[in-house]
Amino acid sequence: MALLLFQGQQLHYDSATMIMKLKAKIQALEEQMSSVTEKSSKYGQIAAEEVPKGLYCIGIRLTTEWFRNLSLQRKIKERMQMEAKLKDNSLNHFCVFSDNIVATSVVINSTSISSKNPDRVVFHIVTDEINYAAMTAWFGTNQFKGVTVEVQKFEDFKWLNASYVPVLKQLQDAETKTPIKFRNPKYLSMLNHLRFYIPEVFPALKKIVFLDDDVVVQKDLSALFSIDLNGNVNGAVETCMETFHRYHKYLNYSHPLIREHFDPDACGWAFGMNVFDLVEWRKRNVTSIYHYWQEKNVDRTLWKLGTLPPGLLTFYGLTEPLDPTWHVLGLGYTNVDPHLIEKGAVLHFNGNSKPWLKIGMEKYKPLWEKFVDYSHPLLQQCNFH
Repeated sequence: MALLLFQGQQLHYDSATMIMKLKAKIQALEEQMSSVTEKSSKYGQIAAEEVPKGLYCIGIRLTTEWFRNLSLQRKIKERMQMEAKLKDNSLNHFCVFSDNIVATSVVINSTSISSKNPDRVVFHIVTDEINYAAMTAWFGTNQFKGVTVEVQKFEDFKWLNASYVPVLKQLQDAETKTPIKFRNPKYLSMLNHLRFYIPEVFPALKKIVFLDDDVVVQKDLSALFSIDLNGNVNGAVETCMETFHRYHKYLNYSHPLIREHFDPDACGWAFGMNVFDLVEWRKRNVTSIYHYWQEKNVDRTLWKLGTLPPGLLTFYGLTEPLDPTWHVLGLGYTNVDPHLIEKGAVLHFNGNSKPWLKIGMEKYKPLWEKFVDYSHPLLQQCNFH
């Protein structure tokens, strides 16, 4: 009996030791997995921010051609000055704010091909000074089935200064005051924040459809301009099919200002395909609402990054839900129901895996690539594929 008890005691100690070792090993593996996940996310972000060589080459060659060809400059400038369509509110106006020539070209090309009346479509592109010459040269020398294309650079907007635009002052201070983790170029670009100044950018327009440069259009969008927004400013597709896309996911509800003004279970919606009633926008002075919240968030205690959180605050109670088939999201980071893709009017490659990058999701790339003319001499010269 004594021997049996002794053996049992030894077995107990051996089991306890083994359990402790296993626990330590599991903990080490969890820490290792956490580290790998963090590195993967970081490297994915770096890859998403990298400009592909082919895209860089296209920009350089177009810029060179623009400055070398004075007749091209003169011809395009004269055409823009005479273009009455740019302010004609009976037409369908779209805007894209981007520094990516090929992506913007895909947006316009897919819209023109999908449109029943492309001659009634007007695209307003706003880019930066670095890409202005290349953008102007590209859209001035390529035709899109009769679609009118205007190119502007935001540096020409006199009202766009730090005294009027709170985020501009914050961007100017970013280099010295912003921690490294908040310096993602996507969030520090003024092109990303111009969506809150659309009435100032296009003072003559009454209604406009905003498109991100990572979308593909596969249905005629003319019906968007006759949708009744019921007095609201923003028409958008809601994204609250799951808890992830409700307000509490994007905002800091431990802050009293957020708690007092916004329902945490309010339904989120998406930027990327938005119908804006600019008459109502101006009447309700929506830009000042954006300014208020941007100033309150100078210390990043209301939200951390991005334009969607301030958009949710700015257009709270001013957003009209649209039919989900108008805007299908997720093609840049997740699997999307094929039936949704088939029915979708606008397909959005939101996420890091953009279709023009090597890290793009292979099964969705054809949806984007079919609107790229790879036989174009410039794309051939720059080995863009």
